[in-house]
Amino acid sequence: MSAATQFDAVTHHPLGGLAVVLAGEPVVLRPSGALWIEEGRTLVVADLHLEKGSFYASRGQMLPPYDSADTLRRLAAETQALGPRRVVLLGDSFHDRDGEARLAGADGDSLRAAVEGRSLVWVTGNHDPVAPRGLPGEAAARLSIGGLTLVHEPADGAATGEVAGHLHPCARVRARGASVRRRCFITDGERLILPAFGALAGGLNVRDAAFRPLLRPRPLAAVLGAGRVHAVGWASLQPD
Repeated sequence: MSAATQFDAVTHHPLGGLAVVLAGEPVVLRPSGALWIEEGRTLVVADLHLEKGSFYASRGQMLPPYDSADTLRRLAAETQALGPRRVVLLGDSFHDRDGEARLAGADGDSLRAAVEGRSLVWVTGNHDPVAPRGLPGEAAARLSIGGLTLVHEPADGAATGEVAGHLHPCARVRARGASVRRRCFITDGERLILPAFGALAGGLNVRDAAFRPLLRPRPLAAVLGAGRVHAVGWASLQPD
């Protein structure tokens, strides 16, 4: 995958991932799909969709019931690696309003352990407009950190400093004669859309028309790979 040269501030970060400047704020795009904001040592993950497997199972579509455990295991790995002061779950943390009631006790304990001693913020989303009642943390419709505004769903039109989820961006890239499709961050340097962090969350190709009004022409895709993030220019991205 070729590095994008139009973003001069993109570098590999010692913590892992890509260091970029977003609307004047230094951030790190992690290989896990998490965002690290230097200001306030804040870890952000979007669209966990906990209990998506059990939601589909209740409707007769049997999926392996391990998605919540896997998602929370990866969240715990990020908190252990980075030691954040604050963890922000950027909306659609549960797949539906009843997801908290179906969450296994061991998975709830895993979440509590991962955020113990840290501030936890549940940004509300379209799947979970009300924050959990039996888990730690506080709810917010949006959160401001320095020059950044964290929300679940991107606003219409330009929004300098906005960090959002909701769209589950994915990129298709052709390299060495093969086509690969991976989750990715997408940014134009002013706005950032995070990939879904949830194990069973799907993805929308960044070439889809839904992204067009949100980003300036020829944005950068930061594609998740095995232990690293690849900066990929717009010309190298393919539709599905």
